[in-house]
Amino acid sequence: MAKSTIFHQLHDVGLAAWFGGTLANAVALNPAASQAGADSRVGAVANEGWDRWTPVNAAAIGAHLAGAVGLVKHDLGRAKVQQGVPTMAGIKTALTVAALGATGYSRMLGRRVSEHEAVPASDGTTPSIATPPDVASAQKQLKALQWAVPALTGAIVLIGAYASEQYRPEEVSKGVLQRVLG
Repeated sequence: MAKSTIFHQLHDVGLAAWFGGTLANAVALNPAASQAGADSRVGAVANEGWDRWTPVNAAAIGAHLAGAVGLVKHDLGRAKVQQGVPTMAGIKTALTVAALGATGYSRMLGRRVSEHEAVPASDGTTPSIATPPDVASAQKQLKALQWAVPALTGAIVLIGAYASEQYRPEEVSKGVLQRVLG
């Protein structure tokens, strides 16, 4: 198996888990926590789900980044000669940095919420009247961030799909020819 294939697999599987897990938690876990039976159990249910997801998410991000670094090294020559590749790589890198930032900040806020085991809440990201102010503030920020991470990682998925098309021999030849002819 070629090194580039391994890098692609790490990159894609890690990104798929990062995207899919955060989207599933935003769509299912956070709203479903409202069914915990009592406001004081809502936070505990959401916290437990996100705390279980965190190590898997970290491994997914690590796999994605390892694959991305390998692909960058593998594709340096291609980036120098194929038109559009440097711009695409720059956009993809900027989105990855933004997704990492949003994920890291979400985790920091999630820890703040998770420190309160039985925090009353309406759902995983919606405070109730009884939610402590610091937790309510974190939940309000998490309400937006729960969608930012899948949006950013989803954009990376789309760019990755486009980039894969650029590997086809006729696209590489066309890109090199355009670069040479100006």
